Amino acid sequence: MAEDEGVVVVNTHVPFEGNLPSTDLSIPYDEIGRSLDRLPGDKSARIAVYCKSGRMSAEAAGELVALGYEDVVDLEGGMDAWQRAGLPLEGA
Repeated sequence: MAEDEGVVVVNTHVPFEGNLPSTDLSIPYDEIGRSLDRLPGDKSARIAVYCKSGRMSAEAAGELVALGYEDVVDLEGGMDAWQRAGLPLEGA
């Protein structure tokens, strides 16, 4: 899904520990509500969020939904699950 056109992929993990390929933005989970200028203005845009384990991105996803975003996806298991699947991180 990260490679689908039109999906904005956001790393919400702090501190930085690498990115999944195709990551568009890094916004700390606890700053997502104050960073709307970096996110699509269209509330129907698809946004995929992730962090290391899933806790921070779940919080960010909830905040985005509360702010009116309609198509928010959270990567279950985060970067940990990604790496367990044998997939690489960038910049780690």
